[in-house]
Order: sequence, then C-alpha cells, then structure tokens
Amino acid sequence: MTEDEFDAFYAAAFPRLVGQLYALTGDHGEAQDVVQEAFVRAWDRRRDFLADEAPEAWIRTVAMRLAVSRWRRARRWLDLVRRNPPADRVPGPGPEHTALVQALRTLPEAQRTAVVLHHLCDLSVEQVASETGSPVGTVKARLSRGRAALAARLSAERDDDGDRRGGDDEPSAKEGGRVR
Repeated sequence: MTEDEFDAFYAAAFPRLVGQLYALTGDHGEAQDVVQEAFVRAWDRRRDFLADEAPEAWIRTVAMRLAVSRWRRARRWLDLVRRNPPADRVPGPGPEHTALVQALRTLPEAQRTAVVLHHLCDLSVEQVASETGSPVGTVKARLSRGRAALAARLSAERDDDGDRRGGDDEPSAKEGGRVR
C-alpha cells in the first residue's frame, strides 16, 4: 500500500473506527487514542497491509486489544490502590520550612537558584556553575550574598516571633555568631 493509498484509507476509516471503539469503550478520547495507535502500528507494516484481505478489521482488532489492555492496566492499578490506600492525611510543611521558602522567595532569582542547588540539592559549587552556565566565582558570590540575606531575614523573623534557636552559650547572628 502506497502512502497515498494509506492516507486515503486512514481518512475514510478513522471516523468509522473511532465511532465503533467509542461504543465499546464509552470514552471518545480513549477511542481516538487506541484507533490512532492501531493506525501507527499499521503504518509500520503498510507494505504488507494490502495482502490482508480486511485492513479495517485488522485495525479494529488491534484497537480493541489496545483498549482491553488499558482496561486491565487500569484495573490492576485500582486493585493496587485499594490494597494500599494512601495515607488519610499527609502533614504539610512545618513552620521552619515555610519560613525558609518565604525567605528564599525574597532573594533575586540567581541567588535563590545558587542557594537551592548548593544547599538543598547538594550540588558542589562547580556543579552549580555548570548547571547555571555561570563562572565558579560568580556562583560563590551569589551563595555568599544569598546566605547573608537569608540569615538576616530569618534571624529578623525569629526575633519578631521571639523564637530564638540555640542555647544561651550559642551566640545568635545579631551577636556576631555564625548562622548555620
């Protein structure tokens, strides 16, 4: 079957096959998907396709088998979910996480990217430089500025809330100690 013959066959048979598979599946989008997949498989063997006495029947059979396979896959997934239901409640982020994300949002994008990649994704400075397309020295400067800005924002927020971390023997950022 030539490309032109296949195109003509596709144009004539596709709407009819979609209608038939829609009646079978009850889902128009699903019917279009499986018929399209069946035509893709037919395209790969289009040279031998005329030897088949009923090419439309072949496509319909393939499309029906694809639909049944999807149903089985969906049923297996549903059975799995029923056996292992998700947790009733997934705890949200804690206040520390929320404060960190809010503080990160205030940083310029380049600093925020460097801080997240280095400290949260555990990439080396060289890896951050490679991913961002920046020189290593620029990444180091962004990290330094980003950490300083985060430390100032987070310590100011702690002071506002009256929630200081660390013991009496550990100096805070305001007292000249190192922020961790």
